[in-house]
Amino acid sequence: RAERAIKPFVIGRKNWLFSNTSSGAHASAVLYSLIETAKANGIDCYAYLEHLLTELPRNNCDIEALMPWCFKQA
Repeated sequence: RAERAIKPFVIGRKNWLFSNTSSGAHASAVLYSLIETAKANGIDCYAYLEHLLTELPRNNCDIEALMPWCFKQA
């Protein structure tokens, strides 16, 4: 199970060689982390990311409510 969990990182490692800046590498790491956390919680990655990108720009968003274990799929 652990080997299957890291497979996307192993496949993507050659792509990361082309991260020209540390901020680009950081953005990739954040995105991979969000996607893998969504997968671990059994939710649709696209729906979760869409929800995050809609809710985060709001000034009054509750960060705890945005955690994947609190996400309610439509």
